[in-house]
Amino acid sequence: MTKQKMPSSWIPEILYEENPDGLSSNIPFIQVPEDEEMPKILFIFETRETGEFEPGLDGEEMPVTEMDLHQYANMITLKNNLQPEVYDVVRKALGLLPMKEATEKGKKISDNVRSKVNSK
Repeated sequence: MTKQKMPSSWIPEILYEENPDGLSSNIPFIQVPEDEEMPKILFIFETRETGEFEPGLDGEEMPVTEMDLHQYANMITLKNNLQPEVYDVVRKALGLLPMKEATEKGKKISDNVRSKVNSK
């Protein structure tokens, strides 16, 4: 019998790289501690102001906000646990190419980059 890992109190934090020149990456990252794993799913609230206001604790006008909960699955977890055909259905639902086709396109891009680098 395998020993199950106790749930940790670590909470992933979504970060964006900021460079001194003011440019930043549009792709966020999560700094994962050495003894933790990347989450298999992230829960993120989407918030939007409704344009309405209500009184706050001190009577001040506070915007009314709607919140919708979204879940984002780790694609590596899905790939490792779903049949390839089912994984491709998920990819298609997300607007991605089937895995085999995406791999072939990625290989062509890599080959083109290598060819240009080697020609210089």
